[in-house]
Amino acid sequence: MSSEFGKNLKVTVFGQSHGRAVGVVVDGLPAGEAVDEEELFAFLARRRPGGTLTTPRQEEDVPVFLSGLVNGRTCGAPLCAVIENGDARSQDYENLKDVPRPSHADYAAFAKWGKAADLRGGGHFSGRLTAPLCIAGGIAKQILARRGVFAGAHLLEAGGERDVPFPLLPGREVFEKIASKPFPVIDDGRGAAMQAAISRAAQEGDSVGGIVECAAVGIPAGLGAPMFDGVENRVAQAVFGIPAVKGVEFGAGFASARKRGSENNDPFTLDESGNIVTDKNDCGGVLGGITTGMPLVFRAAFKPTPSIAKPQKSVSLSEGRAVELVISGRHDPCVAVRAVPAVEAVAALVILDLLLEVR
Repeated sequence: MSSEFGKNLKVTVFGQSHGRAVGVVVDGLPAGEAVDEEELFAFLARRRPGGTLTTPRQEEDVPVFLSGLVNGRTCGAPLCAVIENGDARSQDYENLKDVPRPSHADYAAFAKWGKAADLRGGGHFSGRLTAPLCIAGGIAKQILARRGVFAGAHLLEAGGERDVPFPLLPGREVFEKIASKPFPVIDDGRGAAMQAAISRAAQEGDSVGGIVECAAVGIPAGLGAPMFDGVENRVAQAVFGIPAVKGVEFGAGFASARKRGSENNDPFTLDESGNIVTDKNDCGGVLGGITTGMPLVFRAAFKPTPSIAKPQKSVSLSEGRAVELVISGRHDPCVAVRAVPAVEAVAALVILDLLLEVR
């Protein structure tokens, strides 16, 4: 089973939701890079549950670095970090060994590994695995910042309510302002409407999906390659590794299919410093798989949390008959809320991987 991505910067995520720990190995980090642990912990805290809109499961999510750091700096060796699991309630998942949850990976895991599959808390398919992913991404964000590259994300849509999109040229200040908020949106009024929609679904024993929009600025033009190794290919591969992602689009995305060329084309112009730019960015900062120098912009669509309290149709694997499933346990009514830093993390890792090709 492959849970890794990257070419020059190889990222491997391991562990299960209710195992002893989850962790990550990052091979290829430049040596001598300082890692600010306080800044990293603040980034990880954005992914942790908290409040009424997330799972009640409480984890400290304090990483333990086993290798790769000496006196707070990368040393050239592969970086390995683990986060111990402390608040698992495996008994909540006993019946799922026999009755798979609709739209969850339970049945797929059973089909591949049989009864040996670890389904507790979703096993290796759980959103819990985004915690170590955020360790790697948080470090990548610090390294990129020293190179003038910044990535940020916000919850663009949830429960049918929508935030305003990023401006044409979002800056570091925009990203930092969103990151400082308890609910990651640009417009707080629209964010309140999203929270109300999520709360209504949760009260009804249901869940909602969402869309996370990510942007990265300061990326030089010319990174990437055509066809199968393009920027979109590599970003999409990493983003689809985040549990519950069902779609990724760049720039105008699918909306471009409903436009004419005269509407969709991004006219070239010169900025005040004489740099070649475009006066809009429907291409999302990528043409032919190669960066243009404009912000990299993409959106990831997250499905509603499959684990809901409403009765659902399923089957008993042992008895071969239809049954009704009622799920207990602790689950996010909208996984997209806590996925925002995870999307930032994978974007930062892919961008750093691309930059390492031309170092």
